[in-house]
Amino acid sequence: MAKLLNGQETYEIVTSVPGVGDGVAHTLLGELPELGSLSPRQVAALCGLAPFNKDSGSFKGKRRIKGGRAPIRTMLYMAMMCAIRHNPVMKKFYAKLVAAGKHKKVALTACMQKLVTILNAMVRDGRRWQEA
Repeated sequence: MAKLLNGQETYEIVTSVPGVGDGVAHTLLGELPELGSLSPRQVAALCGLAPFNKDSGSFKGKRRIKGGRAPIRTMLYMAMMCAIRHNPVMKKFYAKLVAAGKHKKVALTACMQKLVTILNAMVRDGRRWQEA
């Protein structure tokens, strides 16, 4: 079981990621106190970044994000706009998705989901950002 971190430690871990600044860190600390104790699927759903299907019978609808906590999603959008320029990991992931034919906003949403999943794991493990 991971040890519980105080707010300052969590803040320092979250802000160690390139592209995540004070605004995003404070929003995550205030709006998502569960950060670090959730599964990747749960944290994506709480942030409103999990794709939900719109299927019925043999009809296959589009997957869309919905629900969740809007302030977190708004801040992550702006953080990702910065991160795809300054964070080499996110920049590479975004470029790969766009090159594969994904729409830019879909690729941006996928990057937001990846970022919040990474942040959740970093807080859970008590580790700062490390480039692989």
